[in-house]
Amino acid sequence: MQFSEIELDGPPRFEIGQKVRLRKLIRNDGTFPGKEVGEPLAKKGEVGYVVTIGTYLQSAYIYAVHFLQSNYIIGCRFKELELFEPELIPEPATSTPSSTHQFQPETGENA
Repeated sequence: MQFSEIELDGPPRFEIGQKVRLRKLIRNDGTFPGKEVGEPLAKKGEVGYVVTIGTYLQSAYIYAVHFLQSNYIIGCRFKELELFEPELIPEPATSTPSSTHQFQPETGENA
């Protein structure tokens, strides 16, 4: 990290409770207990929620993200995350049943 990249000069990019997605594979850098250094912790595309926001070396925000698939809480940098916005699935068009026969109240018959 270069000194020109001080994130703390501005507000955090994500808020607690926001749903985020990983932009890259996250491996244990030695700070995750019970896992070997280099072991994958979360895969690219996994979705989680920001649970806390901390800082690192007075220059960067660290977002603690609870990833639901692995049930791990992992510290991530902004560049490793993106806001998760699921694609909107269009609702099916409602169709009205078309009938070729219409009831004629005057005659009591179908036309």
